[in-house]
Amino acid sequence: MRRNIRTTAVAAVFGVALGLTPGAAAAVPETTETRLPVVTPTPQAMAGNGHQLRVPVRAGVVLEDGADQATADLVRRTLENAGAREVVDGPAELTVVAGLISDPEVAGALTEAGGAKPEELRPEGYSLATRAQGRGGLVALAGNDGDGVYYAAQTLRQLAAPGRIAAVKVTDHPLMALRGSIEGFYGAPWSHEDRLDQLAFYGDIKANTYIYTPKDDLYLREKWREPYPAAELAKIEELIGAAADHHVQFTYAVSPGPSICYSDPADVKALHDKLVSIHDQGAESFYIALDDISYTKWNCAGDEQKYGAPGQAAAGRAQADLLNGVQRDFLDVVGAQPLQMVPTEYSDVADSPYKKVLRESLDERIVVQWTGTAVVPPSISVADAEKAAQVWGRKVFLWDNYPVNDYGQTTGRLLMAPYDKREAGLHAALGGIVLNPMNQAAPSKVALFGGASFAWNDQDYHAGRTWRAAADYLAAGDARTAEALLAFFDTQHLAPTFGEIAWQPQAPVLKSKVDAVRAEPRGAALVELRRYADLLAAAPERIRGGVPDPAFSAQAKPWLDALTLWGRALQSTVEGLRLAVEDPAAADRAFAEAGRLAASAAEIRTIPGTTRPQGPVRVADGVLDTFIADAPELVS
Repeated sequence: MRRNIRTTAVAAVFGVALGLTPGAAAAVPETTETRLPVVTPTPQAMAGNGHQLRVPVRAGVVLEDGADQATADLVRRTLENAGAREVVDGPAELTVVAGLISDPEVAGALTEAGGAKPEELRPEGYSLATRAQGRGGLVALAGNDGDGVYYAAQTLRQLAAPGRIAAVKVTDHPLMALRGSIEGFYGAPWSHEDRLDQLAFYGDIKANTYIYTPKDDLYLREKWREPYPAAELAKIEELIGAAADHHVQFTYAVSPGPSICYSDPADVKALHDKLVSIHDQGAESFYIALDDISYTKWNCAGDEQKYGAPGQAAAGRAQADLLNGVQRDFLDVVGAQPLQMVPTEYSDVADSPYKKVLRESLDERIVVQWTGTAVVPPSISVADAEKAAQVWGRKVFLWDNYPVNDYGQTTGRLLMAPYDKREAGLHAALGGIVLNPMNQAAPSKVALFGGASFAWNDQDYHAGRTWRAAADYLAAGDARTAEALLAFFDTQHLAPTFGEIAWQPQAPVLKSKVDAVRAEPRGAALVELRRYADLLAAAPERIRGGVPDPAFSAQAKPWLDALTLWGRALQSTVEGLRLAVEDPAAADRAFAEAGRLAASAAEIRTIPGTTRPQGPVRVADGVLDTFIADAPELVS
């Protein structure tokens, strides 16, 4: 979007605004900042660029082609949050210039601010430079395309703090083309408000993909042939618009597999009509889900007549015909993005008659999803992804079943460990990554934050650092709230698989502290455990009071309620250990109180109708409960 502002030379006009002669800016003394700010996702290259910028009362914005309304609003909001009382169009003491790097004025501002144009202009990439000058400074946000301009503004948001902006120069681009989430779980779908909030969140974390396919949306699975009611269609249209505002691709996924007759022209037309109805709302990306169905039987006699007896190869032929038809007869006609799909065999790297047929018959443009070496894999390596590419004949698009909590081993759990155990270098073997989140949308942001960061720059991804950044994001920068969140996350750290072995352990921070007390029940370890018990007991109220998003506390309510009781139980346990020698009777009373509080905590259950499956909530189970039960024996 081009504003009604023209500057023949941004650097010269900027110098005049500061009372400098052209070229004088280069003479401003510099020192290198010793500590760079934390930016997530981690940029491909970032270096210090002198003294930090002061945010004056009046700041200016110069917007050129490529800076859309969302970018403009974000830049202005960032300046206001940093302390600018007035943000004007045009140069000021502090000026932000944003637009395409191909624009001479934007490129000139980038050079003036000490930045540099990259050798290769990669999609969604950007160059950014912030340089202090006079009583303010110059900020250049130069995108390789419109998405890049927006992502440069998202980086600026993280560089700003009350009264100042960090002085840096950045050259950045994503390593994976597709990054985000797939709402593909069983159980209660997210609310419309949840989805709108998620789309705004994805913009913040530079995720560009949202696949809409909740299993319990009747009109995309059970009743896929039927049109959406007008009210539901209007919601989808709003989601498509909101996604575009945050530079996110809304992908609509329909699941006809449980009942489709591949050979029936009426069913093919019904699928076409469903996709047309969503395209009419503005969607440009579509997906056919063929997961969690059987190929041991057909849904109609006509399929057996056309494709033969049911089986792997026959299913592959039928699905290839359907998918190729959608690509060539619909998407090619309307000019939409290439079709995406998840196959019936989605969770291994072994070749099969089914994979062979699709590998040889499927239109090469169609994007194939894969969940790893298992439905819930404990890890994913580059070698795994390369094998998957071989059997599918193309790079696969990872559907990562973390932090989804819709299966038996996740009963009563939030999954809030860091996004981890995915190997650096996967960008070379994958087309992208989307995470399948929890029924609880707001708590899912912890893992989604990490997944988007990994997909942007897996080469410089640090799970623990990004986990802490997610807590800081949810806490809106408040250190005490972030500390409470990290303690809470630790009690929800267990990440199960479909088997008995978890791929992330439960409560590793708490476990290290209770293990130290088990080894030496008195002394410094007990003092440290008391401090941590106090933190756990206080964490729920800190979170409720400090996390601005009310949905987080509402959706995590049973776990926060239980943590209050478990924290108090741990406090009483520590008190019992402290009193065990000098006052055994008082210690017994403390241990008894701990047992009572633990029993009350264990009775708290998930919120009915919001979680699949339902059950008692788990809080550091196997660590906290066992320690409280064992504590009296430690001093006997």
